[in-house]
Amino acid sequence: MRSETDVPFEDTPFKVPVSDRVNRLPPYLFGKINKLKYEKRVAGIDVIDLGMGNPTDPPDPLVIEKMNETLKDPRNHRYSVSNGIANLRKEVVKRYWKKYGVRLEPDEEVIACIGSKEGFSHMCLALMGPGDTAIVPSPTFPIHEYAVMLASGNVISIDVRDPDKFLRNVAYTCEHLYPKPKVVIANFPHNPSSTVIEQDFYVELVRLAKKYQFLVISDFAYADICFDGYKAPSFLSTPGAIDVGVEFTTMSKGYSMAGWRIGFCCGNAEMVRALATIKGYYDYGIFQPVQIAAIVAMRECDEAVENVARIYQKRRDALCKGLIRLGWEIEIPKAGMFIWAKIPEPWQKMGSIDFAMKLLDEGGVAVSPGRGFGEDGEGYLRLAIVENEQRLKQAVRQIDRCLKSEEQETPAAT
Repeated sequence: MRSETDVPFEDTPFKVPVSDRVNRLPPYLFGKINKLKYEKRVAGIDVIDLGMGNPTDPPDPLVIEKMNETLKDPRNHRYSVSNGIANLRKEVVKRYWKKYGVRLEPDEEVIACIGSKEGFSHMCLALMGPGDTAIVPSPTFPIHEYAVMLASGNVISIDVRDPDKFLRNVAYTCEHLYPKPKVVIANFPHNPSSTVIEQDFYVELVRLAKKYQFLVISDFAYADICFDGYKAPSFLSTPGAIDVGVEFTTMSKGYSMAGWRIGFCCGNAEMVRALATIKGYYDYGIFQPVQIAAIVAMRECDEAVENVARIYQKRRDALCKGLIRLGWEIEIPKAGMFIWAKIPEPWQKMGSIDFAMKLLDEGGVAVSPGRGFGEDGEGYLRLAIVENEQRLKQAVRQIDRCLKSEEQETPAAT
C-alpha cells in the first residue's frame, strides 16, 4: 500500500538489468515458426512436424517395466547423487569397452548428466570464462555456440562440412590467434549437416590438441543412429584422446529416452572433476528410478537400439527418395536423425526462414531453417526423420502441392 507521503513513480518505468551474458544471446530465430506451428495446432490443423529432433517412439517395454517397479520403492524418491549412482557409471564403462574398446574408470572418468545438453553446457561453464575462446563447428547446433557465450567465452565458427578442411582451419587458427583457443568442439555425426568422419579425423585432432594445448569436447549424441553399415567412431577410442578431452553421449536417441533426460560425460578425469564440481552446486542428480531403468536399457536392449537405427534408415529412405523425386538436391546421410536439404530453385532467393514459413503456412509441414544454425546454414533446411514412413511420404506430397501451387500462380515470362 502507498501512503500519502509516497512519491509517485509512474513516469519512471522500472528496468530489470539482466546480465551481459543474457544480453549477448542473439534473437531466437525459430520463434516465428514455433509461434505459427502453435497457432495452427490450437486451430485444430494437423502439422507434420519435422522441425525438432524429438523421437516419437517409446523406449523398450523392459525399460518402462523397470521404471514402474522402481517407482514403488520409497528409497528411490530421495535426492540422488549428482554424479550418478555407482552401478549406472559402471554400466557406462562396460558399454564403452564392449562397443569401442575404451577402458574407463567409473569413479573418476564417468559422470551422469541430465541429458547431454545439460552436461555440455555446464562443462563450458566449468572450463571457460572471459577472454577464453572455443572453436565451434558450423553450421552450429545452437547450444554449442550459446553455452560458450553463457560461460562468457568467445566463439570462432569453422565450417565442418569438409572435415579435412576443418582440421586445417583449426591448425591455422591456433597458429595465428593469441591467446590460442582453449576448447575445440567436435560433433560427429554432425547436427545439423549429418557430416560424418572416420577414426583418422580424431587421430589428427588429438595431435593438434597436444601441439596447441587445447581441450576437446566431443558431442557424440547420434552415436547409435548409423546407416548402411557405417559405424560412428568414438573420440575416446583414439590413442591419447583421454589426455585432452571428454565425450558426451545420451540415451535420448538410440534408446528413445529423450524425455527421461539422461546422458553421460566420459574421459579426462580433471575435466570430469570440474563438471562434477559445477553439478554439485547446481543440481541433486537424476531421479533414481530413471537411472535404474537406464542400467536395464544398457544391459538388455542392444537389439532394441539396433532396431531403432533400422527404423530411422527406412524413414531416411522414404523422405530422401520423395524429395529427390521432386528435384531437391539431397546428400543421403550415413547417420543421425536429420536430412540436410538444399532449398531448390527458384525458392533459394527467399531465404531459409521465409521458405520454412511458407512450407508450414501453406503446406502444413514444419522444418528448421538453415539460418537458425548460423550463416553457413543459409540456403538449407534441416528435416528431422522423427515421423513414421507414411507421415513422411505425406509430408513430401504436401510440400509438392505447396510449391506446385505457387508455380501455377506465377505467370509465365513474356
